[in-house]
Amino acid sequence: MELGLILSISVLSLLFAVYLARQILKQDRGTPEMQKIADAIRQGAEAFLRRQYSTIAMLSVVTAGIIFVLYAFVRTPMPNDPVGPVQLAAYTALAFLFGALCSGIAGYIGMFVSIRANSRTASAATTSLNRALQISMRGGAVSGLFVVAMSLLGVGGLFGIFQVLGTPIEKIPFMIVGFGFGASFVALFAQLGGGIYTKAADVGADLVGKVEAGIPEDDPRNPAVIADLVGDNVGDCAGRGADLFESTAAENIGAMILGVALFHFFGLKGIMFPLVVRAFGLIASIVGVMFVRTREDEDPMKALNHGYYVTSFLAAIGFFIGAKWLLDTPSAPNAWLYFFAAGVVGILTSVAFVYITQYFTEYKYRPVRSIAEASQTGPATNIITGFAVGLESTWMPVIAISLAIVGSYYLGLATGIPNAGLFGTAVATMGMLGTAAYILAMDTFGPITDNAGGIVEMSGQPENVRKKTDRLDAMGNTTKALTKGYAIGSAALAAFLLFSAYIDDVNVLLKEKGLPAMTSVNIARPEVFVGALLGAALVFLFSSLAIKAVGKAAYYVINDVRAQFKEKPGILSGTEQPDYGRTVDIVTRGALRSMVGPGLLAVGTPILVGVVFRLFNVGAEAVAALLMVGTIAGILMAILLNNGGGAWDNAKKFVETGMFGGKKSEPHKAAVVGDTVGDPFKDTAGPSLHVLIKLLATITLVLAPLFV
Repeated sequence: MELGLILSISVLSLLFAVYLARQILKQDRGTPEMQKIADAIRQGAEAFLRRQYSTIAMLSVVTAGIIFVLYAFVRTPMPNDPVGPVQLAAYTALAFLFGALCSGIAGYIGMFVSIRANSRTASAATTSLNRALQISMRGGAVSGLFVVAMSLLGVGGLFGIFQVLGTPIEKIPFMIVGFGFGASFVALFAQLGGGIYTKAADVGADLVGKVEAGIPEDDPRNPAVIADLVGDNVGDCAGRGADLFESTAAENIGAMILGVALFHFFGLKGIMFPLVVRAFGLIASIVGVMFVRTREDEDPMKALNHGYYVTSFLAAIGFFIGAKWLLDTPSAPNAWLYFFAAGVVGILTSVAFVYITQYFTEYKYRPVRSIAEASQTGPATNIITGFAVGLESTWMPVIAISLAIVGSYYLGLATGIPNAGLFGTAVATMGMLGTAAYILAMDTFGPITDNAGGIVEMSGQPENVRKKTDRLDAMGNTTKALTKGYAIGSAALAAFLLFSAYIDDVNVLLKEKGLPAMTSVNIARPEVFVGALLGAALVFLFSSLAIKAVGKAAYYVINDVRAQFKEKPGILSGTEQPDYGRTVDIVTRGALRSMVGPGLLAVGTPILVGVVFRLFNVGAEAVAALLMVGTIAGILMAILLNNGGGAWDNAKKFVETGMFGGKKSEPHKAAVVGDTVGDPFKDTAGPSLHVLIKLLATITLVLAPLFV
């Protein structure tokens, strides 16, 4: 019954997303000039995604082949394996490919709608702010619903297939971890490639356009402007969609593995609980999206916040129903109440992250204003202050994560069920991800409104229309920053959950080999300490490669824009047209070349550490140390990069409101430089670290048998 409900809600959510997409595509596309610009954005985004997914598909097939070989011929067969080594290898490799495929489909469909909703939002803004808000938010909802529903359908569908094949129920979660690894693998390359593309184009457009040529943002005379608008979609829509797809898939599987430990108390219901409450979250998100509406004279952000609060409230009700239905057991009659409370802790943590991120990245508050004020004395003080704000912004999220983990752990222990503490933290993670579809809708809303603003500017629409899209664009910047905060918070909780699942998996393997369980990770052992050190170093090297990739690709963009201004002197006077396609192609090639190195580093490091230290009989423990310390370093670095970059961006926007001299002033030029420094922080390295944290966990889960 539970699995049928999960699959039914998933399919209905996909059908509702298709309904929203059809409604959006029926809307007016705007003037011929609007349509021409939107078509250029669409063609650039689709061309990039085709080339990117071709590269990812090739890498995925090679990786699946390696997984098959390792499971079939290197891994030591265990007495309790549900099937033979070759069959197990085939199942794991196919689950990996299925996870990669589902992630790719979810990301592509979301971007398919976003690059068509932009001109329709621009057209709606000519008559109604509310209509423009609803089109852009519902366009974002298509992405959010597809991502979460495809994740749920993939995990639930695999579970059902293995059930039909006769696999023991308590073994199934361990056999579908390949799905999570496949999702993580695609997410890493999608986020890296999209992030490098969007920020290389953005930095190039800003530095040559705004600083050197003195032309406004989204000015049609800037050869990099179409590449910049394409980047908003491939980075913030397709990239973040893959990120949250991977979060929900990995968290579902990790929670199911921990549910196996409580099988004697809850049976199948405990394993199905994560999927059921995720399905209820989909319903809550659908209702929340349909609640979004605003008056013409009202702050549109209030409408989005209202929808978010409705979603959170309904998700909490879903948790209450799910906990009472699936976790009410006679042997622990009040356990379901404690688990429900753990879910509420997760929901409250997501709300806390929204407010914390707002404080550090909105120009209504002290941190961003201090950066804008520092711009009066030049780029150096702007950068110093911005970096300090990024460092400062780490402590509040860490407190929130710590309270959530400890609080939910002790709520789990309070049930009186042995080993329920870790399941309590899993339930909190489910709570935080309960609103994932709505949060992703808010994130995709950002590139849609950003593109709409660019289309309005480039098509020469009246000032009153631009003011409407500017309001929506400013909201979009806020929602993108909030989503990054939410993503790192959920990544932190999911990583702790997956770390616990890894320890459980290792202990099962140790028990089958007749070895003592790994109850702790002893970093006083030199080999284990080195594993931990390598985990921290991986985060720094990975971030360096991602940021340098943006700098390298931006270098070519800047040179191309400068060259076009020299080759066609009439561009700046408006008598000649820039070659947008040339710049788009340059950024595409640069991004795809640059994403491979950091991705392979992230995949290869934990494997290498586990295989090498297995020779010293501490492979699993050294990998656990790498996973633990790499997660901690990754969380802190991601918060620093996300919030620091977001604060620099909004400091520039604060100056552009007329403060400290306004646009074209010296403080504005300093703020633009700070913003370009922050661009690869917040849109490339930071979001990619969310994925890295979870990739380390899923890859170690899949390959744990090689380390024991």
